[in-house]
Amino acid sequence: MKLIPYYRLAIFVLAFSSFCSAQDWPNFEKFKADNESLTPKTNTEKRVVFMGNSITIGWLNSRPDFFKDQPYVNRGISGQTTPQMLVRFRADVIDIGADVVVILAGTNDVAENTGPTTLKMILDNIKSMTELAQANKVSVILCSVLPAFDYPWRPGKDPNIKIPKLNEMIKTYAEQNGVYYLDYFSALDDGNNGLIAAYTTDGVHLTPEGYSVMEPMVEQAIKTVLSK
Repeated sequence: MKLIPYYRLAIFVLAFSSFCSAQDWPNFEKFKADNESLTPKTNTEKRVVFMGNSITIGWLNSRPDFFKDQPYVNRGISGQTTPQMLVRFRADVIDIGADVVVILAGTNDVAENTGPTTLKMILDNIKSMTELAQANKVSVILCSVLPAFDYPWRPGKDPNIKIPKLNEMIKTYAEQNGVYYLDYFSALDDGNNGLIAAYTTDGVHLTPEGYSVMEPMVEQAIKTVLSK
């Protein structure tokens, strides 16, 4: 890794974090107490942090047994976009001793929850999170964005077209940089770039059945990256 770009990134994140703290745009407060109360890792524990949005936190709410008695830490915040995750990445991933981070992000960017963006900007934020993790010896699993034919809260953003393009960009970046790419999209796709009906409540968020499809996939991914 080139040191100069990394230091520039670190300086930017630090400066932007300070700028955002007054209004807590990245929502540092959401997990502040939880982070402080985490028990120290054992000598053999490998802590896995799930970074994401409502799909990630919904996983914990819908399937709590998947996280129970596992070294899994859920750090999903509903509605968040990749720039918000990038700003809180150090606090909610690196500083809590993650050994592995599972990044599932991008759909709210496509929905423009925090304003207009481009697929390149989304990928750049995912790249930056990956680089921060790698610089701190955290293994990375990059997940495909889940299928969505349209957004009920913001119709007309063409996620059925944009998400497959974004996923191809994430996959290419992962392959070129030796990062594990986890393809949830193919397992959940209804054939029209939307979610299979039995797996979703609203075309975007998942039912317990949807999460049950993802669980063995991410378990295998975690096992693979930890074996390296």
